[in-house]
Amino acid sequence: MPLTVEERDQLLAEPHVAVLAVESGSGRAPLAVPVWYSYRPGGDFLVFTGRTSRKARLIEAAGRFSLVVQRTSPTYRYVTAEGPAKLVPVTAEDVEEVAGRYVPPEGVAEYVRQALSEAGAEMVAVLLTPERWISADAGPS
Repeated sequence: MPLTVEERDQLLAEPHVAVLAVESGSGRAPLAVPVWYSYRPGGDFLVFTGRTSRKARLIEAAGRFSLVVQRTSPTYRYVTAEGPAKLVPVTAEDVEEVAGRYVPPEGVAEYVRQALSEAGAEMVAVLLTPERWISADAGPS
């Protein structure tokens, strides 16, 4: 059964690892990789990656991608969002927003500092604007 918007937003607010999938060219399967993300209800998904990474190059070429977020504990639920994407300069606030979902609170500032000092010039924020949604709850009805 499809999730309601409220159920979908609740699932996306939980710190699950998403799988990003993007077209990878003729004769190849889509690139599918795990990513940390944040979601702004009614707005965009945010991920960050290396500016010269294969993932960033493919997203830029395709202009769109999909994210799948799933909860594997009962009840099993998933959400898929697909839509246009844009690459923008990454900010400390972007890294903090995403990392704050996965890193313990006392470690977020250090994570952000390290990420930006080690790879900051090589990082880019990727925004996905959802156009299409698929969701399901496979639990008992």
